[in-house]
Amino acid sequence: MKILLLGEYSNLHYTLASALRDLGHDVRIVSDGDEWKCYPADVKLVRRSTGLFDTLVYLLRLMREMRHWRGYDVVQLINPVHFIQLKAERGIRLYDWLRRHNRRVFLGAFGDDYYFIHNSYVRRALRYCDFYTPTHEVRHAWNQHNIDCWLNNKGMVRSCQHIAGTCDGIAAALYEYYVAYATVPTLAPKTTFIPLPVRGQQVNGSTSQQVNESTSQQVNESTSQQVNESTGQQVNESHPIRFFIGIQRQRSALKGTDILLKVAQELQAQYPDRMELVTAENLPYDEYVRRLEGCDVLLDQIYSYTPAMNALQAMARGIVVVSGGEEEQYELLDEQELRPIINTQPEEASVRAALEDLILHPERLPELRRQSILYVQRHHEAHKVARQYLDFWAANRQTI
Repeated sequence: MKILLLGEYSNLHYTLASALRDLGHDVRIVSDGDEWKCYPADVKLVRRSTGLFDTLVYLLRLMREMRHWRGYDVVQLINPVHFIQLKAERGIRLYDWLRRHNRRVFLGAFGDDYYFIHNSYVRRALRYCDFYTPTHEVRHAWNQHNIDCWLNNKGMVRSCQHIAGTCDGIAAALYEYYVAYATVPTLAPKTTFIPLPVRGQQVNGSTSQQVNESTSQQVNESTSQQVNESTGQQVNESHPIRFFIGIQRQRSALKGTDILLKVAQELQAQYPDRMELVTAENLPYDEYVRRLEGCDVLLDQIYSYTPAMNALQAMARGIVVVSGGEEEQYELLDEQELRPIINTQPEEASVRAALEDLILHPERLPELRRQSILYVQRHHEAHKVARQYLDFWAANRQTI
């Protein structure tokens, strides 16, 4: 199959593309690298500014690149607006052009958009989210920015509604995104949940070539033994537990990083011999991963029901994560056994109790590490996920 993936969030499309190629498909991925994160792509289309010169350079590169955007079996957009660095109204015209010149176009529900913000902020359909908790409103500049963009910007609202309404299918990667679309009667029939993909070399040290169709069963059968061996060697209760937290400037409050950092710093002062805190701020992905290596616990987020790419990639390495782990997302995966994620409520007291319990009981880490690796292998291994995408695209195509 010939596949075009447009845009990038957290290495999702690049990881999916790698697995699809392993399975024999022709894939082209075009993105801006997800801004400063600098994720790889086959073609990098970066608009350096909205100034006249940079805009003209970007448009010329885009027009040259668009010569290669015809005749695909599948085109998938990372987002109904941010698949391209143009105003939403121009993005609609580009989407319509893609519809005319390719066999099918699919939409990814992978991040903020009108339906997610409307479901969480306006309908208040979740117990908690980035905008509120059971006890208080979460107010900061980035939340207001999201409201202004996705609810008050008519062009962005229209782009979301037009593309969602006319595309051939919608793939949602997190529980929160799935329910936002699945509760819209006109969109529910073409919306499906597909877990985030994590590449084979991130799953217990296996390479992408090793985790293919002929060996996946063998990998599943041997994973438990390998995990026990690898995690058993990592635990040394005489050494401090290394907590890691990544910080995005201007967005530290968005995922509760501000609360996680505050609590971790207070606990480090309280238990200086039992824990160590490692921080990383606005690093490119490769450097971020290097900082993460050797850490025991990743402090990821507190407002989500579901672990996202950052948490899953850490879990695949046997790192315990504090992230979204509500029962709703386990039910969506039909996971009855594993509970590897340290799920806290979005309050300082809940976060403090969870982190302090890990500090005082490091003997919990080996089992949490074992379950983390098994969880990713079971639900997020990239080749398994790629096959789910192929099935979804095929089910929404009569001509494949």
